[in-house]
Amino acid sequence: MLRIIPFLFLVLCGPVLGGPQTNFHGNMTDQELFWGTDQYDFSVVVPAAGLECFWHFAHRGERFYLSFMVQWVTGIGHDRHLSVTVNAPSSLIMATVDDAKGQINFETEETGFYQMCFSNFHNRFGTMQVFLSFGVYYDGYKDPDKTKEEEKKKKEEASKDLNNTLSVIEGATHKVENHVFHMFRYYNFGRMRKSTDFFLLLSNSQYVTWWSLFLSLLIVTSGYLQLLFLKRLFISKSGTEEEKPRC
Repeated sequence: MLRIIPFLFLVLCGPVLGGPQTNFHGNMTDQELFWGTDQYDFSVVVPAAGLECFWHFAHRGERFYLSFMVQWVTGIGHDRHLSVTVNAPSSLIMATVDDAKGQINFETEETGFYQMCFSNFHNRFGTMQVFLSFGVYYDGYKDPDKTKEEEKKKKEEASKDLNNTLSVIEGATHKVENHVFHMFRYYNFGRMRKSTDFFLLLSNSQYVTWWSLFLSLLIVTSGYLQLLFLKRLFISKSGTEEEKPRC
């Protein structure tokens, strides 16, 4: 029995050689890991006088875009203005917008994570829901290794004087993909407007319903009070001759 206990102790409590893995892509650089045209669209609820921030990676020389629109607002003031700021990795302010909807598009000057902050300081007692659509797209980026290979191919093709139809097809394909990407961007902005109009319609419907109910109760109550007042005007008290007023 005494021999089994040290064996179990080594098995259960022995040195752990693995541990949490922090580098999942050791052979990949940041340029390769975060490379690609991507976009995200979702809704977020910003609390009263609150601040929500998000980060997105972008390379230097590429295009960063952000579209937002306030869908609904609760509380007393119902101020639909939203303060939006985009900061560079070096904490430099790239763009600021203070409106219910807006679009930000600029060329990135640094490589790193860009910060997007949404502040609801206009509404101290009300929350708001905001629809976001942001991402990066790459126009004319070329990997250094690929550019060297392309230069070699171009030299070989120039020496042979052959028309490379594949390169033409590839260039046309990239242009089509870029146009489709921008088309989806404008489509997402149209979705923002549609959802905002839908929430505005629901809000107006509830507003009209409650006000009509309140006015109906007010009309019925005022009519009942007027009827009581008029009824009291025609009430005659039958009293004796001593109670009658004298001239």
